[in-house]
Order: sequence, then structure tokens, then C-alpha cells
Amino acid sequence: MQEIKFTKMQGIGNDYIYIDCFKENIKNPEALAKVMSPRHFSVGADGVILICPSLVADAKMRMFNLDGSEGKMCGNGIRCVAKYVYDSGIAKKDTLTIETLSGIKEIKVFAENGVAKTLTVNMGKPILKPKEIPVIFDGEKMINSPSVINGKEYNITAVSMGNPHAVIFVDDTDRLDFQNEGHFFEENPLFPEGVNTEFVKVIDEKTLQMRVYERGSGETFACGTGACATVVAAVLNGFCKKDTEITVKLLGGDLYITYSSDGFVYMRGAAKTVYDGIYYFDD
Repeated sequence: MQEIKFTKMQGIGNDYIYIDCFKENIKNPEALAKVMSPRHFSVGADGVILICPSLVADAKMRMFNLDGSEGKMCGNGIRCVAKYVYDSGIAKKDTLTIETLSGIKEIKVFAENGVAKTLTVNMGKPILKPKEIPVIFDGEKMINSPSVINGKEYNITAVSMGNPHAVIFVDDTDRLDFQNEGHFFEENPLFPEGVNTEFVKVIDEKTLQMRVYERGSGETFACGTGACATVVAAVLNGFCKKDTEITVKLLGGDLYITYSSDGFVYMRGAAKTVYDGIYYFDD
């Protein structure tokens, strides 16, 4: 039996179990995510994130969904990784770099009394070419495109922020058969690698309300890459403007997203440490 020290952290309700792999040796993270993530029966989280040494950045982030699948990026997760790296002294810098499967991300840290409070992440440029998202679509960009999912027509805008996203603008985010609708998107062959699905209500040109169904995890309280994809989609559809900080309201709280004229997307939000613990992993 292996004793694994971990830290529970959350970014507006998007909670993960963080393991410091500068100190811990995790041989089977896929299996670990499956046993640590279930709520009521274990620690409970949206998944497990490993904080690892990197040859090209201050640290490397690997994230595993609760079904054991490895994801490329998590916007709320990377803020928590940066907070851990800063607070623990792995790298005590105002600007940190974190290696991910979606490339190296730069995070600005705003600290109080030596503790990171809010963080701004340069999430990179959105990917809009269908083959690179990926989504099966013949045009140059999939913007407000009518598509049939499980017998129902949706107007989809497809964006990748390191993870594939299908953004659908709706009149009401509360009256949805959310679990079924999100699941049907995730399993649809239109998205060869699965997809995160965002249902979005436009409140005004600076405010969006969003619910998200994440592939491999189901509905979560928040999704950073999803909030970024949603703002990009809102700009592409004419609901919002570039170079304006947009408030994205999620079940877990608010994120603040700017789609800049330079093509980059910036995400601002909080990250919090909840508790430390030891998990006894019978591998």
C-alpha cells in the first residue's frame, strides 16, 4: 500500500486533487484518478492533477479526469497549479510558466502576504480550424453551424483552447436535460476525440451565463478552457467584443475572460487551497 500526500484545491468550484510529484512517485495516475475522484466513497473531485518537474518550465501539469482519461489542459486547474508552485516555494516568481500537453502557459501571480490570491493565465490563441479542434466539418470555421445531435438540431460554434469545445447559445441554461444532452455531444462521431459542451445565455455584451458538460467528467461547477472558448465563440457570433473583459458566470462563480486583438485569450480568476491529506492507495 502506498501513502500519497495530496492537496485538495479548487478554482470556482472546479476541484481537483493535486499531487506534488517533486516529492511523490505516481506510477499509475489513470488508476489513481479513478479511485480518488468518486465523491462519497473517496476524496472526491473532478479528477487528479500531478505537479511535476519540467525541463522547459517552472513545473509541468498532468491532469486526469475521474474516468482515468488524460486531458490536455484545465484553465481552473492550471491556476491552482501555479498557486501551489508559488505558495510552496517551488518557484516564487510573479510570472510563472507551466508546461501542459497544450503547450507552455504563462501565469501572472497576484499575491498577498506571500500567498497567491488571484492569477491571470495567458491561455494562448484559440484553434478554429475544424481538423485541429477536431470536428468533422467541411468549412474553414464552424460558427453557428446547424448540426443534428441525437435527433435534435443545435447551432454549434466549435473552438479548441487545448481541449475541444462545442458552444451553443440558448435562451435559458436552466431548462435543459443537461446530463443527457451533454452526453450525446460527448459520444457523437462529429467530434472524433469527444468534446466539452457549453450551453450559454447572453446576458449582455459583457456578461455570459454558462453551464458545461466536460468529457470524461460530466457537468462540473466550472471550466476555464470552456469559459475561454465561450468568449471566443461570443465574439465570433457578434455578441461580445475583443479587448473587453467579459464576465462568465458559472455554477461555481465568475471568471473574467479577455479575447485580445493580438489573438491571445486571457483568463483571470481565484484559486484556493482547501486542505492537505494522505491517501492510502492499494495498487
